Amino acid sequence: MQNNQSELSENESYTQLQMVWPGHLLNAPPAVRLPPGYTLRTYQPGDETRFYEIMKLAGWRGWNDEKLQPWLERILPEGWFMAVHEESSEIVATAMALRDCSEFGRPGGELGWVASDPVHGGRGLGMAVCAAVTERLIAEGYSHIHLYTEHWRLAALKIYLRLGYMPFLNTLEVSERWRAICAQLQWPFTPELWRP
Repeated sequence: MQNNQSELSENESYTQLQMVWPGHLLNAPPAVRLPPGYTLRTYQPGDETRFYEIMKLAGWRGWNDEKLQPWLERILPEGWFMAVHEESSEIVATAMALRDCSEFGRPGGELGWVASDPVHGGRGLGMAVCAAVTERLIAEGYSHIHLYTEHWRLAALKIYLRLGYMPFLNTLEVSERWRAICAQLQWPFTPELWRP
């Protein structure tokens, strides 16, 4: 995912965090659970306009057809998920199952561009679309599945941890960032369990 520079001060150093789906869970995809009143489906032509609105609500401004185009080329078939509010028929959360760019030196899959409408927050919709994407990436046969995120997106980080994603602790600085994040989330900091 791209970073959101509007969230950063001009002098702040910035590196996105990476998380990986552990190998021991490749045979155990997460369950997709939706609350009453919501359904899950994949992309349909015409969804773009509402997708751009949701991206803006999530803090990623400037999405349009041109910005979406390179991502469309990476989405797996039936891999762009939408949570829909049944009463209004409005898309309220979204996530993409992407072919990665061999970030780890081998082909794999990426959970990307997770966003939701804050009006529908707290209902587990982000968890549902992320679980659906993870399940889709596993079904595609990828053994290397990952995501990128930012340290200030605490709600998203908690979703990823609860699903089973592990921080990719490739440097001491990254490990210390995760120690601080876990303290904020009141989540156990267990680097010994997060080593590949």
